[in-house]
Amino acid sequence: MGDRRGLFSAGGLRFAAAAIVVINGFFPAIWILFTSLKSETELFRKPITYFPHEPTLKNYIAAAVDQPLFQVFMKNSIIVALLATVVSLVVAAFAAYAIARLNLKRRQLILTAIIASSMFPLITLLVPIFETMRALGWLNSYLALVFPYVVLNLPVCTLVLVSFFQSIPRDLENAAMIDGCTRFGTLWRVVLPLSAPGVFTAGILAFVNAWDEFLLALSLNSTAAMRTLPVGITLYQGEFTFPWPIISAALIVAIVPVAIVIAIFQERVVGGLTAGGLKG
Repeated sequence: MGDRRGLFSAGGLRFAAAAIVVINGFFPAIWILFTSLKSETELFRKPITYFPHEPTLKNYIAAAVDQPLFQVFMKNSIIVALLATVVSLVVAAFAAYAIARLNLKRRQLILTAIIASSMFPLITLLVPIFETMRALGWLNSYLALVFPYVVLNLPVCTLVLVSFFQSIPRDLENAAMIDGCTRFGTLWRVVLPLSAPGVFTAGILAFVNAWDEFLLALSLNSTAAMRTLPVGITLYQGEFTFPWPIISAALIVAIVPVAIVIAIFQERVVGGLTAGGLKG
């Protein structure tokens, strides 16, 4: 009887913990979705209506009409996020392969340095990054964001790929080299396909980081035509007005691409995170 109570108690605690995590993750998004479907009159009605009584899509239309550059912001975010993701994966793949396979001296020190480099708050790096981009003449361009995003994504992407590359038997690579593959050919034809879950995991993390980033996008690209979606949404706020329903609609539009990507690749992402944790 005591064992059953203990198991029930442990199961109850696990369920409660999982419920807290789910509510904490989904409640803000659901609240924003409901807000985007309300009129401004209903939004400020008392008592508060948690569910929209008369759902409307006018806020989504207004989000595009009231801000003529909304499509430009979306395009900029897509271009920057995709370029940063692709470049991050390419550079991280070479770095991870070198760490996992080559006989590097003080390899553990290199891994420690990679981990340490990802712990600096972004605000402390803002001034050096800004000065570097200004010296290169890259301000108000895609490169002004892509290059810093790649640098910021590299530690995580490299660590994820290292754990997968280390789990692949060297015999497979040796067999490929005997058949005439070069090191690059082995990486491209053998290692990366076998590490597909890790590649997808690193790619999703890099894409989400680049898509959601606000501070650098606000500081490095000041012209309206080069702003990304997170920064562009702030332009809906007026001096004396704050149109919450329209802003919520724009936020939902910004969330949709990330949600679609994660929904499509969720099995690979979860498998990649789990396998990476076990193999690392």
